[in-house]
Amino acid sequence: MKRVYITTFLTALLLLAVFSGVLTAWDGSHRVDTLKVGFIYKNDESTPYTYNFMLAQEALEREYPGRVQVYTRSNVPDEETMEPLRELVRAGCAVIFTNNNSSDLIEAAREYPDVEFCQGAFAAGEGVQTPENYHTFYSAIYEGRYATGVVAGLKLRDLIDAKVIAPDEALVGYLGSFANPDVISGYTAFLLGVRSVAPEAVMRVRYTGTWNSYSREKAGAAQLIEEGCVIIAHHTDTIGPAVACEEAAASKRVFHVGYHESMTDIAPSTSLLSARTNWAVYVIGAVEALLEGGQIERHVPGQAQGNGMWAGFDHGWVELTELNRQIAPEGTQEKLDQVIDALRKGHIDVFRGDYIGVDPQDPSDTVDLSSGYRENADSPWPSFHWVLKDVITVEE
Repeated sequence: MKRVYITTFLTALLLLAVFSGVLTAWDGSHRVDTLKVGFIYKNDESTPYTYNFMLAQEALEREYPGRVQVYTRSNVPDEETMEPLRELVRAGCAVIFTNNNSSDLIEAAREYPDVEFCQGAFAAGEGVQTPENYHTFYSAIYEGRYATGVVAGLKLRDLIDAKVIAPDEALVGYLGSFANPDVISGYTAFLLGVRSVAPEAVMRVRYTGTWNSYSREKAGAAQLIEEGCVIIAHHTDTIGPAVACEEAAASKRVFHVGYHESMTDIAPSTSLLSARTNWAVYVIGAVEALLEGGQIERHVPGQAQGNGMWAGFDHGWVELTELNRQIAPEGTQEKLDQVIDALRKGHIDVFRGDYIGVDPQDPSDTVDLSSGYRENADSPWPSFHWVLKDVITVEE
């Protein structure tokens, strides 16, 4: 008789386990209590680009105290990313985020299929097949460029109306790292924002040939100032342009628009505001997905195409730092709020106007903006690569 009871008991346990498994399958979740999360940084907090990315790590730790254990590697060159990736995998990280521009993450994702690899601001390249555990993300930062351009345009408008500068002196300088769509899209959106309130404005562009060189950025900005540029903006990684503007302010009338972080403490008399990507939206959403046993692209608010994600003001991916009211014209904040709201609702077609753009690498490749151009239509990566004729000059 005992054998019957034991057999019946074991059968009941087995049925309970199976039933429990079915319920788990129905629930569709594999929740975990804690998660090891890795971050690999291109630089350290001394560089605005990486400092801004580090803010996502801090936000994550505030969001999930006790539930995430963070491991970091800083000052990792792009070409040396693989070994730090392997170190973090060996440490038990279930997901790794980086702001490096390296194809090593794709290789690591193939090598470690049980780990999620998330890379910001990197395009794998056309035709490259990536594994399911490789993810990319970037903001529609052109929206932030346009909005800060409106602020710069209001400053120019104020100077012109007050007869401090003549209309033909409304010269904007822009320092870019490379002549790629990311940079070209950004400075085009910036100038179109400027010209929405100061149509007299034209732009001069210089490239540094590197993402992160304080000396080159500062020198390039100083040269643009010497050429008469009244506004200096940039798509580079250091504070060099802000310092150049502040140093020149004693003898030149010049104002600055930054990137990645507020630079008003560095350039209090010249820096108006900065545009930044809020990486925390993606990082927190991705970790939430893994903690809850879900898919990253279904948890993170934004647009998705495959395993790539992006968004703008609408989902909080793009932000502006606080306006420097000491130097901004009266009414600037109110106008800026209106512009951001319109961008958030999709009511501003940024790349539209009476402009013809020419591909600097192929003059036969042109675009007519009279009917508009939709940036980030189906990809996280900017695709606008034309230089606007008559209003933008690229200097050697």
